[in-house]
Amino acid sequence: MSNSDSITRVGLKKITPDVSAAMGALHAAAVTAAQDAKVEPEILELMRIRASQLNGCAFCLDMHTKDARAAGETEQRLYALNAWRETPFFTERERAALALAEAVTLVHDGHVPDAVYAEAAEVFAEAQIAALIWAATVINAYNRIAIATRMAPGGYQPAK
Repeated sequence: MSNSDSITRVGLKKITPDVSAAMGALHAAAVTAAQDAKVEPEILELMRIRASQLNGCAFCLDMHTKDARAAGETEQRLYALNAWRETPFFTERERAALALAEAVTLVHDGHVPDAVYAEAAEVFAEAQIAALIWAATVINAYNRIAIATRMAPGGYQPAK
């Protein structure tokens, strides 16, 4: 079903502003945890994009690819992200974070395997792994919100 064929969906910020604010606070806390743990911002953006690809969230894909480009991410890496395992474009840390993000996103399909967690533990400290899990959890929640409410992609512009 295309967006043009859709019924108007509820505006969560308008109808449930306290819950929307709490979600924003969770996002901010997750970002702060990642900063405090010294997780590279580009890793977080790659995780957000990859989870959004898996979930089919057009709004979040639009937002986070724009943010990644604004932060200096290359077109080549963005185009190849869907097939990151088959490319030489990503670092060991990025690969471990992407595998963890995929496992959290697809938790219904084998949970988070020990091998994926162990790979992350080889290149990330505990505080960093915690921050990555929170980042994956938050983007998955935002994907579900955007998909359920049919948020329209295209209008987002990164902060200058």
